[in-house]
Amino acid sequence: MGILALVEDRPTPRAVYNWRVYLLAAVASCTSCMIGYDSAFIGTTITLSSFEDEFGLNTMSTSRLDRVSANIVSVFQAGAFFGSFFAYPVGYIWGRRVGLLCAGLIFMLGAGLMLGANGQRGLGLIYGGRVLAGFGVGAGSNMAPIYISELSPPAIRGRLVGTYELGWQIGGLVGFWINYGISLHIAPGPMQWMIPFGVQLIPAGLFLIGLLFIRESPRWLFSRGRREQAIKNLCWMRQLPADDIYLIEEIGAIDQALEEQRASIGLGFWKPFRAAATNKKVMYRLFLGSVLFLWQNGSGINAINYYSPTVFKNLGVTGENTDLFSTGLFGVVKTIGTTLWLLYMIDRVGRRMLLMVGAAGSSVCLWIVGGYIKIADPSKNPTGKITSGGVAAMFFFYLSTAFYTPTWNGTPWVINAEIFEPNMRSLAQACAAGSNWFWTFFISRFTPQMFTTMSYGIWFFFASLMALSVVFVFFLIPETKGIPLESMDQLFAHQPIRQAHGVLLQQLREDEERFRHDIVESGVMDEKRHVEQVEVVV
Repeated sequence: MGILALVEDRPTPRAVYNWRVYLLAAVASCTSCMIGYDSAFIGTTITLSSFEDEFGLNTMSTSRLDRVSANIVSVFQAGAFFGSFFAYPVGYIWGRRVGLLCAGLIFMLGAGLMLGANGQRGLGLIYGGRVLAGFGVGAGSNMAPIYISELSPPAIRGRLVGTYELGWQIGGLVGFWINYGISLHIAPGPMQWMIPFGVQLIPAGLFLIGLLFIRESPRWLFSRGRREQAIKNLCWMRQLPADDIYLIEEIGAIDQALEEQRASIGLGFWKPFRAAATNKKVMYRLFLGSVLFLWQNGSGINAINYYSPTVFKNLGVTGENTDLFSTGLFGVVKTIGTTLWLLYMIDRVGRRMLLMVGAAGSSVCLWIVGGYIKIADPSKNPTGKITSGGVAAMFFFYLSTAFYTPTWNGTPWVINAEIFEPNMRSLAQACAAGSNWFWTFFISRFTPQMFTTMSYGIWFFFASLMALSVVFVFFLIPETKGIPLESMDQLFAHQPIRQAHGVLLQQLREDEERFRHDIVESGVMDEKRHVEQVEVVV
């Protein structure tokens, strides 16, 4: 098998894997570029001497500086938490495309407000702008994975939803390196810190332009009774005529799933809330999806993203430019890992194994880093340059990132975009995104204080959480790669959960063969056309 080989649930025409689905996924993923850029640039920008001089941060006590820095960073996550739930009514009533448009416009407004801040006005506009920008990306973090998953063929669904994570890392890579570049080439002054704030408008602008060319989710249109438009959009995305056997099957599966929802949960705005409160099956999946983000943030990755200069000082790296360069390398490692995850791992290795291997490897590395800091205590015993032990600790730090990025960084988003029925998907994604932003807020708000009070203990804390996540995934998370969205109920019905994927995939293939045989026998399509379209790579 090649790096882009596919594992299919049924024979799929080549036309289905076309440039349109990739373009739609790329446009929706611009929302994550905005998130990734913010997570990378803000922690380094507020440590620039020009920013500290402008707002008087260099005159504050350590405790007050920790508090102000934490507030600047964390109000973004607080806004995102509420934005993720705001997206539910917008996405349900007006659709995924309108939800994405609202997210982009709100973010643009917030980013523009931040540029009005200066020393005379104080930090108020930065606080307010970051709340609004966070509200926008929170809504986008709900809408984008749902939209992508609903348009994706099963065999490349992980890859397409993974473009959301790739956008996050590309934005982060730019954010990590931009401060290093301006610290070298732009003299300290207002422009030095305003440029990173202004760059936020670039991905937001590209996102809004791209929305002019995307089409509404066919699955959402089916759920709203707009069948003709849904079939038209689905034909456009698949580049197949409406009477093609593949589309007949896909439309039939969507119709069947909607009928099952009507009989179980029901179709309506409040039905998912009722199901979430009364249906144990739904409550269980909401629990699984939300707890995945607890473990994700328990890796410490967002502590590193938002406070990378503090992290590297804790490891013994000194000097503003050296801190920024080390941070930039961290961004490079994350981007390479995400690209590998997107092109090869997510749809080849699968979700479940990635989570367990990534957590175990990252945990071991973090224990080693914490052990070094406990013994050497480099932040309290500066040597002017990093020691050989510090180099080893840096290696394991980057190695933990290499374990984490192609496993936990994007996989929880993929799983949450897959495991719910269409009528539950928007509310479920809101809960998942809300869980992500809640735990991200918690980490970003208290990381400065944790580094100050816990020292090496913070690394042992994150390592322990990663070890516990392995147990959680092994016993509770099924493999979802290649399983159609409409078959997730069957997947969770199989026990034990670690064997469910193989059993269901075999059952789906047998059902597919019977269905196609019946179609051929009934004369819907002749044998020659049937043979030409059947080409499966397993």
